[in-house]
Amino acid sequence: MNKKQKKMLLRIIIAAVLMIVLHFVPVHGVIRFLLYMVPYLVIGHDILKKAWKGILNRQVFDENFLMTVATIGAMATGLAGSGDYVEAVAVMLFYQIGELFQSYAVGKSRRNISELMDIRPDYANIEQDGVLEQVDPDEVEIGTIITVQPGEKVPIDGVIVEGTSTLNTSALTGESLPRDAAAGDEIVSGCINMTGVLKIRTTREFGESTVSKILDLVENASSRKSRSEDFISKFAKVYTPAVCYGALALAFLPPLVRLFAMGLPAEWSMWIYRALTFLVISCPCALVISIPLSFFAGIGGASNAGVLVKGSNYLEMLSQTDQVVFDKTGTLTQGVFEVSAVHHNTMSREALIEYAALAESASSHPISKSLQHAYGKEIDRSRASDIQEISGNGVIAKVDGVEVAAGNARLMKRLNISYEDCHKVGTIVHMAIDGKYAGHIIISDLVKPTSKAAIKELKSAGIKNTVMLTGDTEATARQVASELGIDTVFAELLPGDKVSKVEELLQKKTGKGKLAFVGDGINDAPVLSRADIGIAMGAMGSDAAIEAADVVLMDDDPMKIAKAIKISRKCLGIVYQNIVFAIGVKILCLILGAVGIANMWLAIFADVGVMIIAVLNAVRALFVKNL
Repeated sequence: MNKKQKKMLLRIIIAAVLMIVLHFVPVHGVIRFLLYMVPYLVIGHDILKKAWKGILNRQVFDENFLMTVATIGAMATGLAGSGDYVEAVAVMLFYQIGELFQSYAVGKSRRNISELMDIRPDYANIEQDGVLEQVDPDEVEIGTIITVQPGEKVPIDGVIVEGTSTLNTSALTGESLPRDAAAGDEIVSGCINMTGVLKIRTTREFGESTVSKILDLVENASSRKSRSEDFISKFAKVYTPAVCYGALALAFLPPLVRLFAMGLPAEWSMWIYRALTFLVISCPCALVISIPLSFFAGIGGASNAGVLVKGSNYLEMLSQTDQVVFDKTGTLTQGVFEVSAVHHNTMSREALIEYAALAESASSHPISKSLQHAYGKEIDRSRASDIQEISGNGVIAKVDGVEVAAGNARLMKRLNISYEDCHKVGTIVHMAIDGKYAGHIIISDLVKPTSKAAIKELKSAGIKNTVMLTGDTEATARQVASELGIDTVFAELLPGDKVSKVEELLQKKTGKGKLAFVGDGINDAPVLSRADIGIAMGAMGSDAAIEAADVVLMDDDPMKIAKAIKISRKCLGIVYQNIVFAIGVKILCLILGAVGIANMWLAIFADVGVMIIAVLNAVRALFVKNL
């Protein structure tokens, strides 16, 4: 408990003890009224103050106003001899108990997110004349060498230039398994260096680093409201004034009808008491508090599991997902390509790979990286000139003055060069030297260990259709799809074709089901934006993909997709439970209160009891580890 919560608990205890003691004190009249005002003010002075401020600011109709009117009215009926002061104090007391429960629940979900906020680094170490100097991470420029000692957070994204260590990435991924890191490895900010001293060359400024973007996503998540939250906000704005006027009508219309139309005693005190009971029952706290809290807890629980949801509206859409479309490379596969064979080559394997690596030297594509890795030597980019990258086809360049074309079958057709088809499965890089076919290089990608289980998990979660989109060959795509159990596959797509395919799938949708697209590359950003909900890989994914996505998986594990959907469905289930329960109990108790069956004690349950139950139910959205 924080200091504010402890203070509230102390007020509750004092007010409760005073109320119990006064119940046995044999005093009456004004003295009894004044004595009961002590616990009433102890427990309710802040509510009275908020209600008064609301009136001054012309924002009258809220729960503070309802509580104030109802309890002051109850005290007045007690003074008039037709009510009991205990009820007025009890209403305020139990309302504050409900507020304490709500505060604790919000605090618990905030602590989950605060654990994520702890990844924010306070400083970066820069070595000056053999001494480490702590500087503000914002002041560190790209290319600076920073030192991270054991136990310290990595402040900025970069590449390790010296040292080996074990990294704790649990704050980013939700997984407690440590990761080994050595010179040459990329390292992201926010993880904790556990063992060795690391020297890192920064590749981004702090404001663009992983940790800054994660914190920004989580901090702004609550600003994007779901339809359920919007409904409750609009409902409360209409509902609260309506019940206030309804209570006013209940207090005055029946007595006036009895007096003037029926010639019976007005019984003002009875009808005013019913109106006050009606007001206490009508307080929409359970809905107004528990619904946003459910989403807040759901986002907090998801972030703790390594799934960042950018807003409760996306959490709501995620729960309705029934179709998941995947990019292949880097999403279902590791994006770790290796040269596995060279066929039909008219020159030595080493020479063909050298030409390919130099021609592809300006590209950062995984295929190009694998060719450069297979070459095994430092690339002398001065040997390559006139490089032309043809999107979805390959590259044309001059290497040592020789015309080199490296790409897929489309490139060979484009250049009118006859080529040899390959019977092996993999990415085929056809090579042409000086306009003549020189063979092809086969590059294989490795499927992620969890991809097959992830597809199975999605289907068990009720996903009706899984689709894979790839620029790879038909044979490679079908082999991967068959291995993973994917329903539909579209292969040999250009970057723009992915958007078209997703649009086709969106047009064929029926019902309220949503389509989610999962990707990681720069070319996936338009598709992530076009899908109903975009899911990006956060560890290896491009900045553009993470920016365009609505949900980010911090450890690139496709298993987290099913988990994210289950978290969202659990959260929405809790939201609907609270809506049905709160409105159902309210309506029943309002009817009972209006006809005189419900007294102030039932009103307390209808208001505070329902709120406490709804809040406790909302907190369940935090517990997602076993989903």
